[in-house]
Amino acid sequence: MNDFDVTEMFRLDGRVVIVTGASSGLGVATARAVTQMGGSVVLAARRADRLAEVAEVIRSVGGTPLVVQADVVSQPDCQRVVDEAMETFGQVDGLVNNAGLASAHPATRETPEQFTSVVDVNLNGTYWMAQACGRVMKPGSAIVNISSVLALTTAGLPQAAYSASKAAVLGLTRDLAQQWGPRKGIRVNAVAPGTFATEMTAAYRVGYLEDVSARWVLGRAGNPSELAASVVWLLSTAGGYVTGQTIVVDGGLTIT
Repeated sequence: MNDFDVTEMFRLDGRVVIVTGASSGLGVATARAVTQMGGSVVLAARRADRLAEVAEVIRSVGGTPLVVQADVVSQPDCQRVVDEAMETFGQVDGLVNNAGLASAHPATRETPEQFTSVVDVNLNGTYWMAQACGRVMKPGSAIVNISSVLALTTAGLPQAAYSASKAAVLGLTRDLAQQWGPRKGIRVNAVAPGTFATEMTAAYRVGYLEDVSARWVLGRAGNPSELAASVVWLLSTAGGYVTGQTIVVDGGLTIT
């Protein structure tokens, strides 16, 4: 058996990782974790003021982030994120497709615009970013798509658009893994988070978290750093033999 240092396999030294939706919540935790593991981050999101705040967080842990204001709904914006990353760092080794939009509209009253707006961000934006990165990534690179447990179960809110878009991300993940593994040496996986304390969950209806808490086998909501650790694993060589998979990080919600 070859000798190796497992701790080094989780390191991201010398790697450049784009994180979308990096202005809040799980995106911030992921960007911070990538930096702590030695990687360089490209912070992409729509809100310039929030991005500036996150950039300071990254600098506080020793990183030098590239900040790109962009909307993943726009394919040209997605391409610009990658172009600026290549101009600054000369490479893109990882992508975390974290940008997301949630909604809660009863199915009989949801408008085409409401439904489409969610799909545009959660599915189309994920694809445009992956496409742009896939054109420049070298063998050994990795993409992590952030889906949701609502791709696999329901949780008491009328979320047809959100659930459908996040389920579609799982299909997209499998297909890109199948396409790009043999030809490009790029791994593509998805993470399906359960309930985490983020800006998105803070906007849920009063009492929702209390209602769903009965399904938490571990008895609590997740800490964003716990999800970020799973993402780091998939980005790193520690996850080097994992592709086309969905990793559920939900405190046991989907088994109840």
